[in-house]
Amino acid sequence: MLHYNVKWGVYMKKQPEVTTITKQNLQDAFWTLYCQKRIEKITIKEITALAGYNRGTFYEYFIDVYDVLEQIENELLPNLVRMPLSEMPRNDALDNSAFGSLFKFFEENSKYITVLLGEHGDPSFLSKIKKTVSPIIKQTLIEKGAKDNFRLNAWIEYNLSAMVGIFNHWFTTEDKPPLDELIKFMQTIKT
Repeated sequence: MLHYNVKWGVYMKKQPEVTTITKQNLQDAFWTLYCQKRIEKITIKEITALAGYNRGTFYEYFIDVYDVLEQIENELLPNLVRMPLSEMPRNDALDNSAFGSLFKFFEENSKYITVLLGEHGDPSFLSKIKKTVSPIIKQTLIEKGAKDNFRLNAWIEYNLSAMVGIFNHWFTTEDKPPLDELIKFMQTIKT
């Protein structure tokens, strides 16, 4: 397998399993630091020291610390596209399967999402989630008879913001109700 070295602009021969492990180790080291402090305070030296590699190895996989974060986010977002939202009801209401799908995404990726949406996280990540999911919900609702207009777009934006916010709050709260109670609560407050 040829691997492109960003820093030196050359292709290098690497074993795929070693490449995957090395990249993951660097991402894990970055993540450990990112959970503790803002991204602008993280250095490549800290990442490589924690992961046990040198700076050259870091540059084989990433351009800078922002690239590490971007790659982690880009690995998470495709999971949202697989959400089974095709069974949404005609009246534009998100049902239990939609709640459950988004919750499952949060649950499977909570290690990352609660930090990315948290106080020291990436302010653009919520927007990335909505941009990924909105077209799926919109297309499904249009197929069910909704009109493609401002009202539909505003409804989707409002509901996605609420769902993501409530799930993020639920995951970061210690004294929380069971999931089924949370979903019932969310259904009572939706518009």
